[in-house]
Amino acid sequence: MLMPHPATLRRLVEEYESLKSYEGERSDPQATRRAQDLAYTLCVSTGTRDVRQALEAARRQLAAAQATATAELCGHGMGTSGDLGSHGPGGSGYVALHEQ
Repeated sequence: MLMPHPATLRRLVEEYESLKSYEGERSDPQATRRAQDLAYTLCVSTGTRDVRQALEAARRQLAAAQATATAELCGHGMGTSGDLGSHGPGGSGYVALHEQ
């Protein structure tokens, strides 16, 4: 299964949760439709069929991505030396952490 980029997944979760809290305050058909679209996208992105399961899976994926980025920053990542510049393609884990 393809995994969404953590930044994309985080944006979907945040927008969905924001719209759901907005929906509770007001009855807005556009917000309701957008929340439904986001729920569907979250389900497809996480390989689930229920938005609650999708949110749980998204949070697990985001936590794993954060743990990987943190490990790379601390020198426990993919490289063999303690040098941050040796981790993964394209440079340090620092960039990956802040791109999310």
